[in-house]
Amino acid sequence: MREFNLSSTVEREAAQRLLGTDDVGAMRRLQLALKNLNQWLFFIAGLLGFAAVAADDTLAGMESITTEVLIKSDTSWNGHPLPSYSLGDPEISVVRVTIPAGAALPMHIHPYATAGVLLQGRLEVRTPQGKTLEVNPGDGVIELVNQPHGGVSIGAEDAVILVVYAGIKGQPVTELVLD
Repeated sequence: MREFNLSSTVEREAAQRLLGTDDVGAMRRLQLALKNLNQWLFFIAGLLGFAAVAADDTLAGMESITTEVLIKSDTSWNGHPLPSYSLGDPEISVVRVTIPAGAALPMHIHPYATAGVLLQGRLEVRTPQGKTLEVNPGDGVIELVNQPHGGVSIGAEDAVILVVYAGIKGQPVTELVLD
């Protein structure tokens, strides 16, 4: 930024016309303020340039991250609509359930939304009415809510399912169904 030489009559008169004042002190203060502003603008531009480079590096690193929605629905696996969320203090649980090969889960209900991903083995989920769902490794499943169901590990190896319960603090997320 060019500074006016206020000791030069020609430049002082030009500054007076440009700034609309003949107060040399005011002109010097304005000149200093503009110089400081210019330095701040260069500083901010540098920060923005650095931030842009840093953001590009972060985004470049994220390009290797992928996401895959395994399942997303407003209904459970049997087509029934999911109920509205319950009132109360929410409590999320992430649970690994291992069902030995050939073993069966008794009939039970989940009073709250529950979803899982089968990590290994094979699982058949069953309702008392005979409706079934076969789940294979990598499959996501949205469990039945307030509807009795059970399951059987039907593969040669244990079935391992990672389950996410969206429950209410202090309330059970699974209840056995007694005949």
